[in-house]
Amino acid sequence: MKNPFDFKFLKGDIYGGLTAGIVALPLALAFGVSSGLGPSAGLYGAIFVGFFAALFGGTNTQISGPTAPMTAVSMLVIAGIVATFNGDINLALPAILAVFLLAGLIQVALGLIGLGKYIKYIPYPVVSGFMTAIGVIILITQILPSIGYYPKEDIEFVDQFKPYAEEIILDNILKEEAGEGVLVLEDFQETIKRAANITPAQIQKESQALASKEVSGVLGTLKILPRAMQNINWLELLLALGTIIIIYGFKRITTKVPSTLVALVFMSGIAIFLGLDYRPIEEIPSGLPIPDFRVFTQFSFSSISPYIFSAITLALLGAIDTLLTSVVADNMTKTKHLPNKELIGQGIGNSIAALFGGIPGAGATIRTVVNIKAGGKTRLSGMFAGLVLLIVLLALGPVASQIPAAVLAGILITVGIGVMDYKGLKAIPCMPKQEVIIMFVVLILASVWNLVYAVGIGLLISSLMFMKAIGDLTSAQSHLSPLLIDDEDSAAKQLPENLKDKIVVKQIMGPLFFGSTSDFQRLSQEISEESSLVIFNMAPMQYIDQSGLYVLEDVLIDLVNQGKKIMLVAIPKQPKHLLGVIDIIPELIPTTQIFDSIEDSLAWIKETEKV
Repeated sequence: MKNPFDFKFLKGDIYGGLTAGIVALPLALAFGVSSGLGPSAGLYGAIFVGFFAALFGGTNTQISGPTAPMTAVSMLVIAGIVATFNGDINLALPAILAVFLLAGLIQVALGLIGLGKYIKYIPYPVVSGFMTAIGVIILITQILPSIGYYPKEDIEFVDQFKPYAEEIILDNILKEEAGEGVLVLEDFQETIKRAANITPAQIQKESQALASKEVSGVLGTLKILPRAMQNINWLELLLALGTIIIIYGFKRITTKVPSTLVALVFMSGIAIFLGLDYRPIEEIPSGLPIPDFRVFTQFSFSSISPYIFSAITLALLGAIDTLLTSVVADNMTKTKHLPNKELIGQGIGNSIAALFGGIPGAGATIRTVVNIKAGGKTRLSGMFAGLVLLIVLLALGPVASQIPAAVLAGILITVGIGVMDYKGLKAIPCMPKQEVIIMFVVLILASVWNLVYAVGIGLLISSLMFMKAIGDLTSAQSHLSPLLIDDEDSAAKQLPENLKDKIVVKQIMGPLFFGSTSDFQRLSQEISEESSLVIFNMAPMQYIDQSGLYVLEDVLIDLVNQGKKIMLVAIPKQPKHLLGVIDIIPELIPTTQIFDSIEDSLAWIKETEKV
């Protein structure tokens, strides 16, 4: 790797960081809005993840920040926790940030124990289905804001949930009194008093929370879509469409200037200067970001325990996203990244971002490529990109708060379209059907059910299919055969004819593990009574697991009990060690019957088997 702080590349690093920061700005705002925490959360994530991941990471030219996959998972975590706090995002925020902090710490741990090099073993169909699902989720969930429909503001729709809201509020009162120990008949007047003090505003707030939960995710959006199409805000739709057209159209003119930034500035400028009655994004706080220590002071394990698996998923997803980008950077710069150090850097960045209220991020491919092409050479470029966004926050926060929400929705729609794995989709006709099934299982489950469980199920199916394939391959190639005489001068040629008929050779082709044991177990039944000398050629069996070890032991014991002599030939190091551990060697098969080659075993047979 180049010197990470070589100031002779300072000019290129400044220009690369400036360019990457400009590219990151609209995406950071859009991802923040999409997550549910607001545009400032996206900016904070881009600033802190970008700066500290570059400072402590292992890829010199990496630009980090919020990405589409990380935002999609974060969005689900945020929505789930907010729902448990009755729709109050301020009350839910400490628990949300605690989950993000945990994800960052898990990434640091992954790097410290050296798991960075194992990320590459995640099967491509799982990654392909997941990435396409991310695109589908972003694309569909941005339909409502792009047409200016917000279910919480649809009074008629929200009113449908008022009876359920009243039930929930009353249920909460009863639970509180049960916890206080006052839920008894004598004190029931207190319950009536509290119920009488329920305000319409409380019922309205709970109803809005229920309405939001009802329309969350892909299925929720699709359910409300017919109603939304009857309430289109045409101005918001035109702003979103204009943004999309500029993003795709400007790329045909030049790619030197980020088309997303052009669309953001142009469409926001039109909306602001013409005084259009549009919906702006949430206000971005001015001044330096302040850490939210409620992560610690209001920490409750019970509030985050259902989301520990989500934190692990965020950590692993961020690791995959980052290290794939690191490989791209390596190919462009002809360098070699340090995967475990990169994970530590990303974990530190995500942990610090969580403390300041930012959403988690990862290495961003497009921003990294832009940085490299603009002249970025060292990690200073990533740090400069974070500083550029901090300057934008401090200097232009009030201006950025006037950006139309529909413009960011339009940007996210193009992100959703772009993040889908078209390479994997185009390859469907020529891919093995098992891999296509895995991809569609992950795609469908992630889109309509749960991203976290979809990946887990995809990995499980991939593992089972792989083990079956290897097991079938081992079984198909492994075989019993009579002694073959290929060479006139071989030891086999010199054996007496009556011995040749007694010898059978068993080839074990490939690993003997739990996926291939059932076929191997039938071996003892396939050997004829006339074959009293059995040679196991174990050279191709480079690995044996515990299941395979005990099945091999059972087969050898069975053959020995039948009065057959066993010879083990060319045993690889790992199987030989385990055979010694459970005393197959020398208790069952003496060392005198262990050979380096079949020729040696035949010479021993000729010498010991007297005719």
